[in-house]
Amino acid sequence: MDLEVDENNLKAAGAELFAEDGRRGIRINGWLIETRRHSILKSSTIQEWEQKLNTSHLPEMVFGENTLILRHLSSGTKIHFNAFDALCGWKQEALPPVEVPAAAKWKFRSKPSQQIILDYDYTFTTPYCGSDNIEIDKDLNEGEISKETSNILWEDCKDQIDVAALASKEPILFYDEVVLYEDELADNGVSLLTVKVRVMPSSWFLLLRFWLRVDGVMIRLRETRMHCVFGGNTNPIILRESCWRESTFQALSAQEHPFDSGAYGDPSFISQKLPIIMHTTKKFVISS
Repeated sequence: MDLEVDENNLKAAGAELFAEDGRRGIRINGWLIETRRHSILKSSTIQEWEQKLNTSHLPEMVFGENTLILRHLSSGTKIHFNAFDALCGWKQEALPPVEVPAAAKWKFRSKPSQQIILDYDYTFTTPYCGSDNIEIDKDLNEGEISKETSNILWEDCKDQIDVAALASKEPILFYDEVVLYEDELADNGVSLLTVKVRVMPSSWFLLLRFWLRVDGVMIRLRETRMHCVFGGNTNPIILRESCWRESTFQALSAQEHPFDSGAYGDPSFISQKLPIIMHTTKKFVISS
């Protein structure tokens, strides 16, 4: 999505766009927010990843250098999203494989005589909701500086992201969408992990979405939303909401008001039809 940004809106928000060396992003209110997009992994890198993950299976298309990074400069807070960490989550969760219709199993074969044993989660479902840490510069002797890194401690909370405020007509200063990995499940559906970000004069908002459709079998949607209002004279607070939904095709078709089959390809439309199986809200207060 190519977004035309009014220079007057940027100036009024004290923001600056940049694009350099494959990076594009925005500097605003003490934040540096950037995306990087590159091609899919090369075969040599795929082998490295397989060794590190202890697997012989990866999605068809892994965009290993694609990332979204949000840095709060004065506190060293960094939130970022990448395919490798997401696949680490897939490997650790190790869900049982979704049963594929027997008539479709042949599509997974690379050779006509090959016997298909789907003994791993070929959907690459991940519990991943982002990577984060705090990097602090520490002075050493003789003027040397080292970086100390610690993890962000998210707290459970009852607060919710203000959806009404996000729906307001506030101008969008920066927007991007990054694909982390994708697999068409041997033409049996789709497995897709993406992250979107938009930045307004008053806040930033992002959506990390894992979308799975196994044709004729099931639909799974795992979403994490984060929202941060620029703090002004107060410490900024990042809210993080994670919501997991899923259903079988059979259950969806049995609903009182079933919908056209074409809607099965639209996660935004179908999400409200899917029952919630997990929902959490957490927050992190940034200390300068």
